[in-house]
Amino acid sequence: MFSNFFRARPEAHRTESENGMNRRSMVNAMVLGVGGAMAAAFGWHHHQRTKLPQEMVLKPRSVLSAPDRIGSVFHLGHSLVGPDIPHMLAQLGGNSYASQIGWGTTLKAHWTEGDALAGYKLYASGDRELIPAHQALSAPGIDVLVMTEMVEIRDAINWFDSPRWLAEWAALARQRNPAIRIYLYETWHSLDDPGGWLERIDNDLKAYWQGRIIAPAETDHRTGEIFVIPGGQTIAAVARAAEVGELAGVTSRKELFARDEAGGQDMIHLNDLGAYVIALVHFTVIYHKSPVGLPYQLLRADGTRAVSFGAEAAMQVQRIVRDVVLRLPQTGVARERLS
Repeated sequence: MFSNFFRARPEAHRTESENGMNRRSMVNAMVLGVGGAMAAAFGWHHHQRTKLPQEMVLKPRSVLSAPDRIGSVFHLGHSLVGPDIPHMLAQLGGNSYASQIGWGTTLKAHWTEGDALAGYKLYASGDRELIPAHQALSAPGIDVLVMTEMVEIRDAINWFDSPRWLAEWAALARQRNPAIRIYLYETWHSLDDPGGWLERIDNDLKAYWQGRIIAPAETDHRTGEIFVIPGGQTIAAVARAAEVGELAGVTSRKELFARDEAGGQDMIHLNDLGAYVIALVHFTVIYHKSPVGLPYQLLRADGTRAVSFGAEAAMQVQRIVRDVVLRLPQTGVARERLS
């Protein structure tokens, strides 16, 4: 029923929850000296804990001009990007794309490990070559860079120095193309997170994604402004609408998330419906256009037809996405462009 990537992931695409322990447990095991084999499997070597940076206040964002044209988008991340979200965005916006994906990968690992990265995989639209991130961002032709960080986000910051590596990637992109638009894609945690799934999303955007990643990264003068693609905020808003009966045919947050071949609930990876929501918010932020009225029957990256919302629900989802972006100036989108 769902995309092969989200439905039946091989070992290379499993997350911490699917491997029976969360990221915090894995890192703690490494530090205690009993998790070396697991650490090696994930490409983590000799990491030293850094002090969790004090939360900073994100400077007010500029209001960006609407882009005249988006030629190509580069996506840097892990399985919460996957192959389908960039492909859906391309269908909505008409851009080409390329991406570099790893297994639950940190921004640091993308920078330091190259094609030795655990789960290393390149994707591209049919008109582009499969090019590694360093090479792609050192060459002309990329108009937008979208990055995301490993979750658990607190561990990414605490152990893998997220602000530093966000700054390094942003600086590399700016060096080749000073006008490139750079975004950090906010994601989410497991549905069974002990802190509460909605509660974590409500808190983490300001406290971690903005206050402990983007704001400290921007103290490096090379980065320029980094804007937010509010994926977690959007999927939470759609889930809330479903659970109060405002989304025809969808009544639970779990209906936005994948199931395995045996029907078991995937607690972090989206199905086609969820991927569509995230593609919509990417479109709205990158293109500065309202998503209301966009197509809702799209293809997966493998060319098969994605499961879609019904027409009524799709229109409601599009309105929800628009409204989330309208209330978040961190996206750089002017309110009047979405009205």
